[in-house]
Amino acid sequence: MPSKTAEIIITPFPRENERLRAELARMFETVFPHTYLGQGESEADECLAADRIAVAAVAAGRLVGFVGAIPQYGSTGWELHPIIVDKEWRSQGVGTRLIRALEAEVAARGGITVYLGSDDEFGTTSLFGADLYDGTFERIAGIRNLKRHPYEFYQKMGYAIVGVIPDANGFGKPDIWMAKRVREKPE
Repeated sequence: MPSKTAEIIITPFPRENERLRAELARMFETVFPHTYLGQGESEADECLAADRIAVAAVAAGRLVGFVGAIPQYGSTGWELHPIIVDKEWRSQGVGTRLIRALEAEVAARGGITVYLGSDDEFGTTSLFGADLYDGTFERIAGIRNLKRHPYEFYQKMGYAIVGVIPDANGFGKPDIWMAKRVREKPE
């Protein structure tokens, strides 16, 4: 278990730091093995491309979290992809701090909206297994969290469910779309 007294530094990801890049690649493979096993290095390289936002959470010189964003719609919309927090550091505010730093950077670059897709591939919400082409909006309005799906974390961060992509990950396995305005509309 990590020391709760270890200082967590939230910083732009030092892209030239090969050790942290390797730690990010390993983190992809250990946190999301069903998606990135054997592909962590290429995913890390993609997330650290020059046109993307990349933010690191570092404790005692070790990468404990990462969040990235991809520019979309010119510079007004940014897709949050991905957020990863090492299992030992979850529920300690790391994800919250990473997302706040990302949102501030998006706003500083002229962005208005951050959006994300949060897949339900494993039956963790009441949307899993449903035919979301039928009664789409009623089903979204009645969503229930069955097994700690992260959509509630995003809601606490101010994100709203704005839609779903039915069957995105296979029949009955939707992608839940969420978004948040990160800059105030001028008067």
